[in-house]
Amino acid sequence: MKSRKGRKGEESRKRLLKAAAHEFSIRGFHETKVSAIVKRAGLTQPSFYLYFQSKEAIFEELINDFHSRLRKLTESLLLETGLHANDVTNGVLSAVEAVFQFLAEDKDLTRIGFFLNPEAKQLKQDVAMVLKDNLEAEQRLGYFRSELEMETVAECLIGMIEHLTDSYLLTGIKDPASLAEPVVNLLIYGMLPKGSDAR
Repeated sequence: MKSRKGRKGEESRKRLLKAAAHEFSIRGFHETKVSAIVKRAGLTQPSFYLYFQSKEAIFEELINDFHSRLRKLTESLLLETGLHANDVTNGVLSAVEAVFQFLAEDKDLTRIGFFLNPEAKQLKQDVAMVLKDNLEAEQRLGYFRSELEMETVAECLIGMIEHLTDSYLLTGIKDPASLAEPVVNLLIYGMLPKGSDAR
């Protein structure tokens, strides 16, 4: 059982991380001051340096945590084998909604990790490659058309998620479920009327 001091230390550290995420998200990295972080956390400035060496260190921890959790989530969304067509559609819908749900859980952290992070482009490329691997595995299971180039599909999906998150999710205009449904509808069924033989 952890000591009271140990639990208090963990709580203080979490408060600093939460406060830092908020300050970075509204002011950006360069304009955020350690004094503002500790004020929002309700702690003293010396206490900040018990847990983090610098403003850069706490920013890097937030970024790394966001990247790690988003990557692990994406890896976990690989569809299982033996699904029927309707199950595939529902599985894709659940997967896309799960990503939007993750991005909605901590909007401050999402603003930092997905947009303000200097390495945000590389982060999205990394997640897109994980998604590509998932899609190619699912393609080999016969879930998707064999001629589709899944790297492009993955990049398109990440682009849609990025833009919709910025325009609708972070602003509170739409929730994860209402964003996921039209994205999956477009991905699975395209834009042509049902029964169209244009292909």
